[in-house]
Amino acid sequence: MKNRIHKLSWAVAACCSALLMTSGCGGGGESTTPDSSGEKKSIPSFSLAWSEYPSWSVFGVADVTGIINGKKGELGPVEEKWGVDIELKEAEYDPCLAMYGSGGCDAVCITNMDILGPAGGRPGVMILPTSTSFGADALLVTDDIKSVEDLKGKKVYGLEKSVSEYCFVRNLELLGQAEGDYSFTNMDPGAAALAMQQKNEEHQAIVVWNPFVISTLAKRDDVRVLFDSTKIPNEIIDSVVVSKESLEKEGGEAFACAVIDAFYQVNAAIADPAKRDDTLIAIGEKFANVSLEDMEKVVQQTKFYSTAEEGEALLTGDNLPKIMDRVVDFCASHGIVESKPTLGYGDAAKAPDAAVRFDASYIQKAKAGPAK
Repeated sequence: MKNRIHKLSWAVAACCSALLMTSGCGGGGESTTPDSSGEKKSIPSFSLAWSEYPSWSVFGVADVTGIINGKKGELGPVEEKWGVDIELKEAEYDPCLAMYGSGGCDAVCITNMDILGPAGGRPGVMILPTSTSFGADALLVTDDIKSVEDLKGKKVYGLEKSVSEYCFVRNLELLGQAEGDYSFTNMDPGAAALAMQQKNEEHQAIVVWNPFVISTLAKRDDVRVLFDSTKIPNEIIDSVVVSKESLEKEGGEAFACAVIDAFYQVNAAIADPAKRDDTLIAIGEKFANVSLEDMEKVVQQTKFYSTAEEGEALLTGDNLPKIMDRVVDFCASHGIVESKPTLGYGDAAKAPDAAVRFDASYIQKAKAGPAK
């Protein structure tokens, strides 16, 4: 069902990707589309792989509402504006990552943690932060667990080498606790949530994300949040990353701008009281079929970077390098990456050789609009 699950090694992911993708599934290329006079013309074509998650489901909503047309060779208004064709490729999270790592798409919806893995073989640029976890990742405990110290000697279930383990370890650090004193036990988040909902006695503590947090709290009055990602703001970042090679192709910059433009148009609809409910319902239908009431909770706990100003502030802020150094250290120490990738901040001229670059210039260009 979800979103942000990363369990495969990149070698295995690449092999899985080869099996998953059909011929002609690679990124880039050209599409032939009719212009206003009906004559066919060739324009650059790029692909974006996305999976169900609130701020990534925005792209599915942009497709169904006609802001873009996610079919290859067919253009929506944003694509016509930027002179580029966007092909949307929806899949589960791991296949999306595998697709990106093997070159099967130009861009991918991915977290700041998970982009570190493929960066060694395929340098990427974060062009658009889409949201941050602000309570969407949480440690749920039964009422007999009164404090974090009560977890010593007990198993805490969650997906290892993921944002769940990161959230758990970072909160322990903030509480002055030693990670080695606690037992984080690998378990699929859906299975962990179900075990707690069914009152399995062994599952007194789980680290999961939405919609599992909301559904578990709704089903058990004797379960509460002990700590969550509100303590680590902007450390778990959902985003769109485009490969460096794709950005350097003809139309690459326009593709990045069109993706950004579409994202902010849907966010403008969310901010419009007349359109908010319908837009959240549409996102909820693509994100685990949750209700409007639950979507209101979801967007409180998964805070969208809903404007260009918010996106720019994150990518250009002084805190991001510190956050990413911490994330890289965690990934290296927990076996998520074999070696630390080089990180860069700013445009290509400032960090030409970075394996992962955080670049606000595409948001600025999207804000300015296409060159006349």
